Amino acid sequence: MKKLHVIYYALLRQERGIAQETIDTNAASARALFLELKKLHSFKLSEAHIKVAINSKMASWDAALEENDTVLFIPPVAGG
Repeated sequence: MKKLHVIYYALLRQERGIAQETIDTNAASARALFLELKKLHSFKLSEAHIKVAINSKMASWDAALEENDTVLFIPPVAGG
């Protein structure tokens, strides 16, 4: 298990009901973490519609996760 800090933006924040949380997970990659959280929180969007950043740097969905990483899930946003 590793401890990760997860930050949600826009629709994901709304669906989760919080902006950020710290979790314990066995997820090895950003994709595995998102799929775990999607199942747990019933997120509607797929990873195809979301960008991911790890420790403030854009990352691929296959990027490995390490203890205390901060993972940001960034869905499409509309402005106006």
